[in-house]
Amino acid sequence: MRVAIVGGVRTPFVKAAGVLSRYSALELGQHVVVGCVEKLGLDAARIEELYFGTVLLDPRYPNLAREIILRSGLPKSINGHFIANNCITGLLAANAASDSIRAGRISCALVGGSESMSQPTLTFPRKGERFFISMAKAKTLGQRLAMLSKFRPGFLAPQAPSPKEPSTGLTMGQHCELMAQEFQISRADQDALALRSHANAAIAKNEGVLASQILALGDVAEDNLIRPDTSIEKLASLPPVFDRSARGTITAGNSSALTDGASAVCLMSEKAARDQGRDILGFIEAIQFASVPPGDGLLMAPALALPQLCARVGWKISDIDAFEFHEAFAAQVLCNMKVWRDGWSRYPNSPKLGEIPEEKINIFGGSIALGHPFAATGGRLLINACQAVRARGGQRGVISVCAAGGAGAAVAVSVE
Repeated sequence: MRVAIVGGVRTPFVKAAGVLSRYSALELGQHVVVGCVEKLGLDAARIEELYFGTVLLDPRYPNLAREIILRSGLPKSINGHFIANNCITGLLAANAASDSIRAGRISCALVGGSESMSQPTLTFPRKGERFFISMAKAKTLGQRLAMLSKFRPGFLAPQAPSPKEPSTGLTMGQHCELMAQEFQISRADQDALALRSHANAAIAKNEGVLASQILALGDVAEDNLIRPDTSIEKLASLPPVFDRSARGTITAGNSSALTDGASAVCLMSEKAARDQGRDILGFIEAIQFASVPPGDGLLMAPALALPQLCARVGWKISDIDAFEFHEAFAAQVLCNMKVWRDGWSRYPNSPKLGEIPEEKINIFGGSIALGHPFAATGGRLLINACQAVRARGGQRGVISVCAAGGAGAAVAVSVE
């Protein structure tokens, strides 16, 4: 049973601490879920499940998906499933829904994710948490007074989510610098990829491709991270931010930015979509996940996931019309592409894919230009991939996304 991508929407992707900063992840999620139903003219009574996630977790809403349903005027009979796995959250949501559709358990689901990097949930330091828990457990005045004597002002210092990888203590950018050095990815090549991302996104914006995806929120109706006037010279002038030594190559210009945004996509069984007479944007043919030890390259799992995916569906590079690669960093994309072309000595059994034509990659721009609201990027990529394949007059597209923890995902889509 094929899984049809019926369509989807996203908010504008905008710089964090900016024009969408007043909206929480819950509010952004409500906006796209309701907007997706309205834009596609869905009968909400036929929606069986919502798979939705966020990466910057808010413990006040332990099941964000269900909370969106309860607050959005949708039928409360819709099952809500919270999904979270860093940057592949949106694709994990799509995979869960696809499995349920292929199994015949459901025929229609919404999938997606939202991220408010402007409103991260703050915590106390560990010592402060232990102090307040102990205070709450104290039963007598004497016990409380004894606890108060142990109070320190530092217990109240708020802590934002750490950008460091829990298992290594390094940030994602620091890990990517190590990858760039290992695979000998030059600063010039990184800046060139970033320039293409902005140039392609600017063209897509001018031609209305991006507007067809975007559901305005308040007075915000377009992405605001695209830099049509950037240049190699401007990019080259930016200092490295993760390794400030002479070896450093990763800058704010060749990295994705902190971003607010949300996306939602409708998936149906092919039969349900055809029975309802719906236009079908594309089909999910297969989804593949892979993981590597962070020490092998934190963002290198797509180097395994994409070849495994292509082997499963029997596609060669020449069979694929559009490649949608998440651009966490330009260096990350280039490291993966080098392995796809040349192979990886650490994983000699992973098949080579070959050289991927530049003109088939991120033809509407990538995360460097458009932004990367972690959980929302997967939904954008599903829509972009189908649109890109159609724009090239082709039939097949693939998606590749890296994630923290040494994880990665790849998706094969087709259009008719």
